Amino acid sequence: MVVAHSADGATQWKMTQRIEKVVAQVGSIILGKERQIRLAIACLLARGHLLIEDIPGVGKTTLAHALATSLGLGFQRIQFTSDLLPADIIGVSIYNRDTNGFQFHAGPIFNQVVLADEVNRATPKAQSALLEAMEEHQVTTEGETRHLPQPFFVIATQNPSYQVGTFPLPESQLDRFLMRIHLGYPDGDAERALLQGEDRRDLLAELKPSMTAQELLELQHRAQQVHASSALLDYVQALVNHTRRVSDYLNGLSPRAALALLHAARAWALMSSRGHVIPEDVQAVLPGVVGHRLAPTSEAGRLNGADVAARLIKQVAIP
Repeated sequence: MVVAHSADGATQWKMTQRIEKVVAQVGSIILGKERQIRLAIACLLARGHLLIEDIPGVGKTTLAHALATSLGLGFQRIQFTSDLLPADIIGVSIYNRDTNGFQFHAGPIFNQVVLADEVNRATPKAQSALLEAMEEHQVTTEGETRHLPQPFFVIATQNPSYQVGTFPLPESQLDRFLMRIHLGYPDGDAERALLQGEDRRDLLAELKPSMTAQELLELQHRAQQVHASSALLDYVQALVNHTRRVSDYLNGLSPRAALALLHAARAWALMSSRGHVIPEDVQAVLPGVVGHRLAPTSEAGRLNGADVAARLIKQVAIP
């Protein structure tokens, strides 16, 4: 038993080291944003999809590209525009004279990491093409269901809704994203390093994978096995139930949101080299998981994800 425990501990240590290598490598491209990078990796380990919302030019697209390369995954970028059609995302069948039949040509969605760049610049019809893919990891077209590669992640970037030419994402679409994060402006030291250093695009071209797709799948499996005690589940339920009781939000958190919170907390615990979830893990991922799901009422005022999470942590005691 002792030998097995030691071997498992050694495996855990090696996996944690791989994660730390990915964090460091992406951090060499996106300077001064270690917490956001860790949240993004936790989202992917939890088998979720990531929404990055911020103004243009702060590194949203670069972060997605750096993550895909560092994780050793196939990557495809889709530029969302107002004239984008669902077929441009999923694919289309084209008549083949040689076979005297139609042949399906897969769209860019058939990749392991799909970057939906400026997703809210497309119309709701085009946005809806992502719904089945994100929820069920498959697409159905012309009566045939086609499975997507594994692992499969959608990383979407979104411009603030007040900018010209944007279409707000419907609640059903927002809820498909396990997390939403904001990068924000870099601090003074990070920005000076950006100004004095090499072009980020040149550095991206030099990145090498720090793990394989199979290793990532193993990490995802291990994240699901991280233990969550009854007391921890009580805390998750208390947080969720609180949002349903109070009048601060238009709607409370759904069961899908509760599962997202638990999955993300398990991934955060794994990244911290622990085999069990503690309340601090839940609190660490809370802003990213609930910020885009809770719409404050007019009485509650305008709150961002960090404000919502801070309020919940203050109002809900740990059982």
